[in-house]
This record gives sequence, structure tokens and C-alpha cells, in this order.
Amino acid sequence: MPLADAIATPDGKRRYVRRLFATIADRYDLITVLLSYGQDRRWKRRLVAMAAPRAGSRAVDLATGTGDIAFALANAGATVVGVDVTRRMVELAHAKIGSAPGAPMFIVGDMTALPLADNSFDIATAGYGLRNVPDLGAAIDEMRRVLKAGGTALSLDFNRPSNPIVRAVYLAYLNLTGALLGWALHRDPDTYRYIPASIRNYPGAAAVARMFEAQGFEQVQWRPVLGGLMAMHSARKK
Repeated sequence: MPLADAIATPDGKRRYVRRLFATIADRYDLITVLLSYGQDRRWKRRLVAMAAPRAGSRAVDLATGTGDIAFALANAGATVVGVDVTRRMVELAHAKIGSAPGAPMFIVGDMTALPLADNSFDIATAGYGLRNVPDLGAAIDEMRRVLKAGGTALSLDFNRPSNPIVRAVYLAYLNLTGALLGWALHRDPDTYRYIPASIRNYPGAAAVARMFEAQGFEQVQWRPVLGGLMAMHSARKK
């Protein structure tokens, strides 16, 4: 089945994304470095600085992957739960914990149906998460549900540029790069072609900001990263 057709429906995208991330988990850290030109860690540090965690803050990191954002939040003094739908990602995050006190707790869970209590966190982050969910509205609603009143939601993700020429060049570049990386690492050129395919179906940063507002958040902002090819969102629960 063509990739575009495989992710055209929520159920199809859910199945595809779960298979994909189980496949790429062991190379996930390498891929984020390569596709961000080595900037990924810096962007995540910036997101954590925006979250401004304090000692005693409770934070949940959604689509935690191998835990970069979760560990950064914990290092800033927060008590952190990292959630990812891919069991192998959670295993890799656990392997990074070591013996230091205050490390995050990592659990397997779906960010559209979180196994977490209402009104229980001060901060909710998502790194490369919102673009991958089968139901974006449900994921934003879950972020709101688990946040306390006044809590902050933050997201880092690829953007869908509004300029059609910029968008076409950007997607063509990601398609070619993804095909080469997919073949080199997995002998499957479609593996990382999922990224531009997912961006084509993504509403873009401004529309995502409006979704946060529509679902009960205030002080919603988005900041361009890498000239607007990436974006960071922040929003406060009323």
C-alpha cells in the first residue's frame, strides 16, 4: 500500500506509526541528530527553558522517545513521567537512567488516551509528538486533562510552511534525505519518507495554535525554529 494511503485515516496512521517507531527505535537518537543538523539537543534545551521547571514541579513528557526532554526536565528539578507508545523506546529510555536520584519514570502509553490522572501535572511537553498522533485534537485534549489549572503545555515539531514554494522545496528535500537514510539504515526507502508524508497532512503551526485555543488553553504562542521549518508551541491551561 502506498505510504500516503497507509496514513490517510486515523486507524491506518495509528497502525503505521506504531510499526514504524518500533522499527526505528534503536536508531532514533541518530536520526534526530542527522535530520536536525545536530541542533536537536539545543532545541530541546530551549523547550525545557520555556517550561521553566522548578524543584517540586510535576512534568509529563509525551512521545518521550529515548527520554531527552524527560531527563532535561528532571535535571532542572522536576518530578517527571515519560510516556511513549513504543515499548522499545521506553526500554531505551530506562537504560539511560543510571544510579542518579530523581530520574524520570518511563511508562508505555498512548498520548491520545493517557494512563494518568486528571489535573496532576504542572508541565506537559511533547517532542515530535503532535504530528504523529492519529487524532491531534484528542492529544491536545489529553494534555489539557492531565495539566493542573495554570499548567503549561509545550511542543517541538516539524512545521508545515505556509509558503507553497518553501513547502514544496522543504518536502522534496525531506523526501530525498529520508529515502537515502531509510535505504542506508533499514534497506527501505519509505522508512523516513514518513516524515514529509506526515507534514503534508499536518495543519501547520498557526492552525495548531488555534486548536490549543479552541480546546481551552490561553496565552497560546508559537515560535519559528530553523526559519519556520520547525516550530515550538506553548500554551497555558485556564
